[in-house]
Amino acid sequence: MVKNKPTTLACNPPPEAAQTLLALMHAQGEVARLSEREQLFSSLLDSVNAVLWAFDWESRQVLYVSPAYERIFGRPAGLLLADFNEWRDSIYPDDLDYAERSLAEVLVKGAVEDREYRIIAADGQVRWISDKCFINQQSDPDQRVIIVGMAEDITEKKQLEGELQRLATTDVLTQSSNRRHFFECAQHAFETARLQQTPLAFLLLDIDDFKQINDTYGHQEGDYVLQRIADTGKAVLRRGDQFGRIGGEEFAAVFPGCTPEIAQQIAERLQREIQRLSFSHEDKVFGVTVSQGLTGITEDDESLDSLFARADAAMYQAKRQGKNQIVRG
Repeated sequence: MVKNKPTTLACNPPPEAAQTLLALMHAQGEVARLSEREQLFSSLLDSVNAVLWAFDWESRQVLYVSPAYERIFGRPAGLLLADFNEWRDSIYPDDLDYAERSLAEVLVKGAVEDREYRIIAADGQVRWISDKCFINQQSDPDQRVIIVGMAEDITEKKQLEGELQRLATTDVLTQSSNRRHFFECAQHAFETARLQQTPLAFLLLDIDDFKQINDTYGHQEGDYVLQRIADTGKAVLRRGDQFGRIGGEEFAAVFPGCTPEIAQQIAERLQREIQRLSFSHEDKVFGVTVSQGLTGITEDDESLDSLFARADAAMYQAKRQGKNQIVRG
């Protein structure tokens, strides 16, 4: 009797099954790689401290906004995606017209990279935004226009710029304009007055016997006198007038659109307010006076130097005549 041979089980699957298995493994690998890329992309977007956005110009709809929007603007991204007016409502009112106008310029220029405007974040803080935008390049004119952009929070940069500007234009001791900045402003006011044929007054002020104050009470007390004089000048002058410290104990003022008569009244008020100031040092009380030279622009004045020279001569005449007075030149 012949015994049947045992059946040999196949160690390898049929070719069709193997191909299916390989295809499934490849698909799973692709899904895994796609998931990794999505996670990487999402992680990158979360870490970028700038708002990436896309906007449909025709429908006025925000198509995409990155996670940084909620950090910088402090508002839910879903509200912006649902209503474009969320962006408009967040802009500082004085900057809204510029923000909208500069956004529209991208349709003509293709790119606008110098947009800077302020927003009011949800916490009430005012922040500066640098918002670059670009139009997509479409070969088919019938396709919709998509604008993409990147908005960064530049508040710290603006604050630093402001502080540097303040340091460059301000006298450190008195916090009034320094000499360079004062004369830059005075020159601009002079040119405007000449062009528009409007009045302009120029004033020089010098503290009487200031060296004696320093010698008697010390330089620290002298510095305090300078600060009080500067504060008084800034308080008395009108909005639009320029006041600055141009020398050790010498100050100057420019009054745009001001006739000599009105300028005289301002100078007299300044004189009175300074006379009211009281200082004390080691139980000694003292006051200060100033001598002022005042002049106004004339048809013959071709430069600011001529006004300065007349005011300077008038101020020294006030010194020679007994100090604590105003002389018009």
